[in-house]
Amino acid sequence: MRVFRNSPGDLEPAAKSDRSSVVAIGNFDGVHRGHLALIERCKERVAAGDSVAVITFEPLPQTFFRPEHSPARLTTVYQKLFYLKDAGVDLVWLMRFGPELANLSAQEFVEQALLSGLGAKCVVIGEDFHFGRGREGNAATLREFGVQMGFEVETVAAVECQDQRISSSGIREKLARGDFVAAAEFLGRPFTMEGHVVQGAKLGRKLGYPTANMKVRARPCPLQGVFAVFARCVGGRWLPAVSNLGYRPAVGGREPLLEVHFFDFDKDLYRQRLEVQFVAKLRDELNFESMDELVDQMKRDEALARTCLAQVTMPQ
Repeated sequence: MRVFRNSPGDLEPAAKSDRSSVVAIGNFDGVHRGHLALIERCKERVAAGDSVAVITFEPLPQTFFRPEHSPARLTTVYQKLFYLKDAGVDLVWLMRFGPELANLSAQEFVEQALLSGLGAKCVVIGEDFHFGRGREGNAATLREFGVQMGFEVETVAAVECQDQRISSSGIREKLARGDFVAAAEFLGRPFTMEGHVVQGAKLGRKLGYPTANMKVRARPCPLQGVFAVFARCVGGRWLPAVSNLGYRPAVGGREPLLEVHFFDFDKDLYRQRLEVQFVAKLRDELNFESMDELVDQMKRDEALARTCLAQVTMPQ
């Protein structure tokens, strides 16, 4: 899969498509079942020699316009690209969302991004799609441009699950209340976080609970607390574990960190890429008066996590 990017202040991608494209547009945070429906329709419309292409935005437009109300992120950029490739996308324009793009008119977006950049012959969008300065463009506007400029437009109805519209915001709500089963139904897969294991202070090892630590790259994070999880080095075997995700107030943490304590396993995973699948929330983060209190709580967390994980099937 080819990935195009544009530099800050420049709306031209570093490269342009040398083939016609069927293009889906959206934030694609989470790459959930609704997003996959857009991609599947692109794949149905693509002809021999064409590309299945996606335009997506980083940061999310909501983050640019209202940074104080930035939505929690379901995927890192790395995960987003991985899931798009896995879905069969040939080309992704990872479009930098900044002042230049925010001030682009709907017509300029069509001319510069869809036609000049990707050679769009068909554009596939959701029913609530808006684009251009001040959200001036919508599906009807895009169809008018299509008639004038020679490309087709298709809208795909929202995908529903249990009478609810599948959306990234809906998945965030389910994760926030610890409903990982419902979140997985919306995503089409279990919710996971990934990252490289970094060197920690090794306090957990001193307390008898060594952890593999990952920096939280997708921020704001949709989760915080202590969880029963399955985890693995990417491509390896899943193992049961308990994890703490947050700021670790008991030890004065300042940056969010995902700490994973594997049961009956004590190997150095430094610099390896770790994948963590969340099963159940055990509690919120707490502060403690002493290290003894912290260790006692960690023992209770481990026992509860073992009980939770014994009741579900370990992923393959």
